[in-house]
Amino acid sequence: MSTDNPAAFDWAALSYTEISEDLDDDQRWSTWRSVDRLSRGPKPRPRWLVTSQAALDTELGILKTGKEADVFLLERAVPGGESCLLAAKRYRSSEHRLFHRASSYTEGRRGRDSRENRAVRLKSGFGRQIEAARWAQAEFSTLKRLWEAGIRVPYPVQVDDREILMEFICDGDAAAPRLAQCSPSPEQLRWLWPQLVEALIRLGRLQLVHGDLSPFNVLVRGLDGPEPELVIIDVPQVLDLVSNPNGFGYLERDCRTMADWFVRKGVEVDAGALVAEVLGAAW
Repeated sequence: MSTDNPAAFDWAALSYTEISEDLDDDQRWSTWRSVDRLSRGPKPRPRWLVTSQAALDTELGILKTGKEADVFLLERAVPGGESCLLAAKRYRSSEHRLFHRASSYTEGRRGRDSRENRAVRLKSGFGRQIEAARWAQAEFSTLKRLWEAGIRVPYPVQVDDREILMEFICDGDAAAPRLAQCSPSPEQLRWLWPQLVEALIRLGRLQLVHGDLSPFNVLVRGLDGPEPELVIIDVPQVLDLVSNPNGFGYLERDCRTMADWFVRKGVEVDAGALVAEVLGAAW
C-alpha cells in the first residue's frame, strides 16, 4: 500500500497471487482493464458504471439458464466505495449447446482467420471455443450499435472471450420481468406499443432485423407507474435485412409475433402495417 495516500493501491508491489489469495470462489478482480478498448462499451459511458481497477466482481447468483448461454448477476464494487450490478452472459461452447438456426442467421458472417474458420468447420475443440466467442462478440457489437442508435437495449459494458457484461435491467429491487410475464393495464399497453414500433423502425433504419423477437426477450421496467419502458434483449442473431436472404421472413415473423401478443391483450394493431412501416424506414 502507498503510505502517502491510503486510498491509492500500489499494484506493482503485489503479485497476482498475493492480491488474489483472499478472494472467495465467487469473486475476481474487475476485468475492465484486462480487455482492450474496442471490447468496452461506447462513450459517453453511464455514470453508474464502475471502472476502477480496485473493484471486485462478485457473482451473486444466476438470472437465467438457456440452451446457448447462461446469465448471472454480478456486483462490481470497490470495497467500501462505489458499486453497480451487471448481467454476465456466458456462452457455452457448442459441445454443450445447440446452434439450431445458426446457418440461416449467420449467412455472410465469417471470421477473417482461415485457421479459425477451418477449426469451426471441422468442429474441433478449438473450433467450438471460437464459435461461442464469435457469438458473444457478435452480440456485443450489435448491442453497441443499437445503443448508439438510441434503441432501448441494456448498456453493453464489455466482452471478454465468451462473456458479455451488460447493464442489469431492474425494476425496483428485482430483475425487470419479461413482457410475457406481465399484465399491463390498457393505458400501459397503449404506452408500450409505440415504444415497440419505434424500436423496430430504428432497427429498420439500420437495415437490421432482430430475428427472434417475442414477448420473452423484451423486458419491462416501471410497471408500477403509468409510463413503463420496454427494453429489448437477446440480440446475437440480429441480421441484415438486405444482404441476408432470410431477412424479410424474419422481419415479418417478428412483427406478427409481437402484434399478436398485443392483440390478445386487447390492443387493435396490424402486423402487416407494422411490416410496411419498418420496410419504409429501411429504404
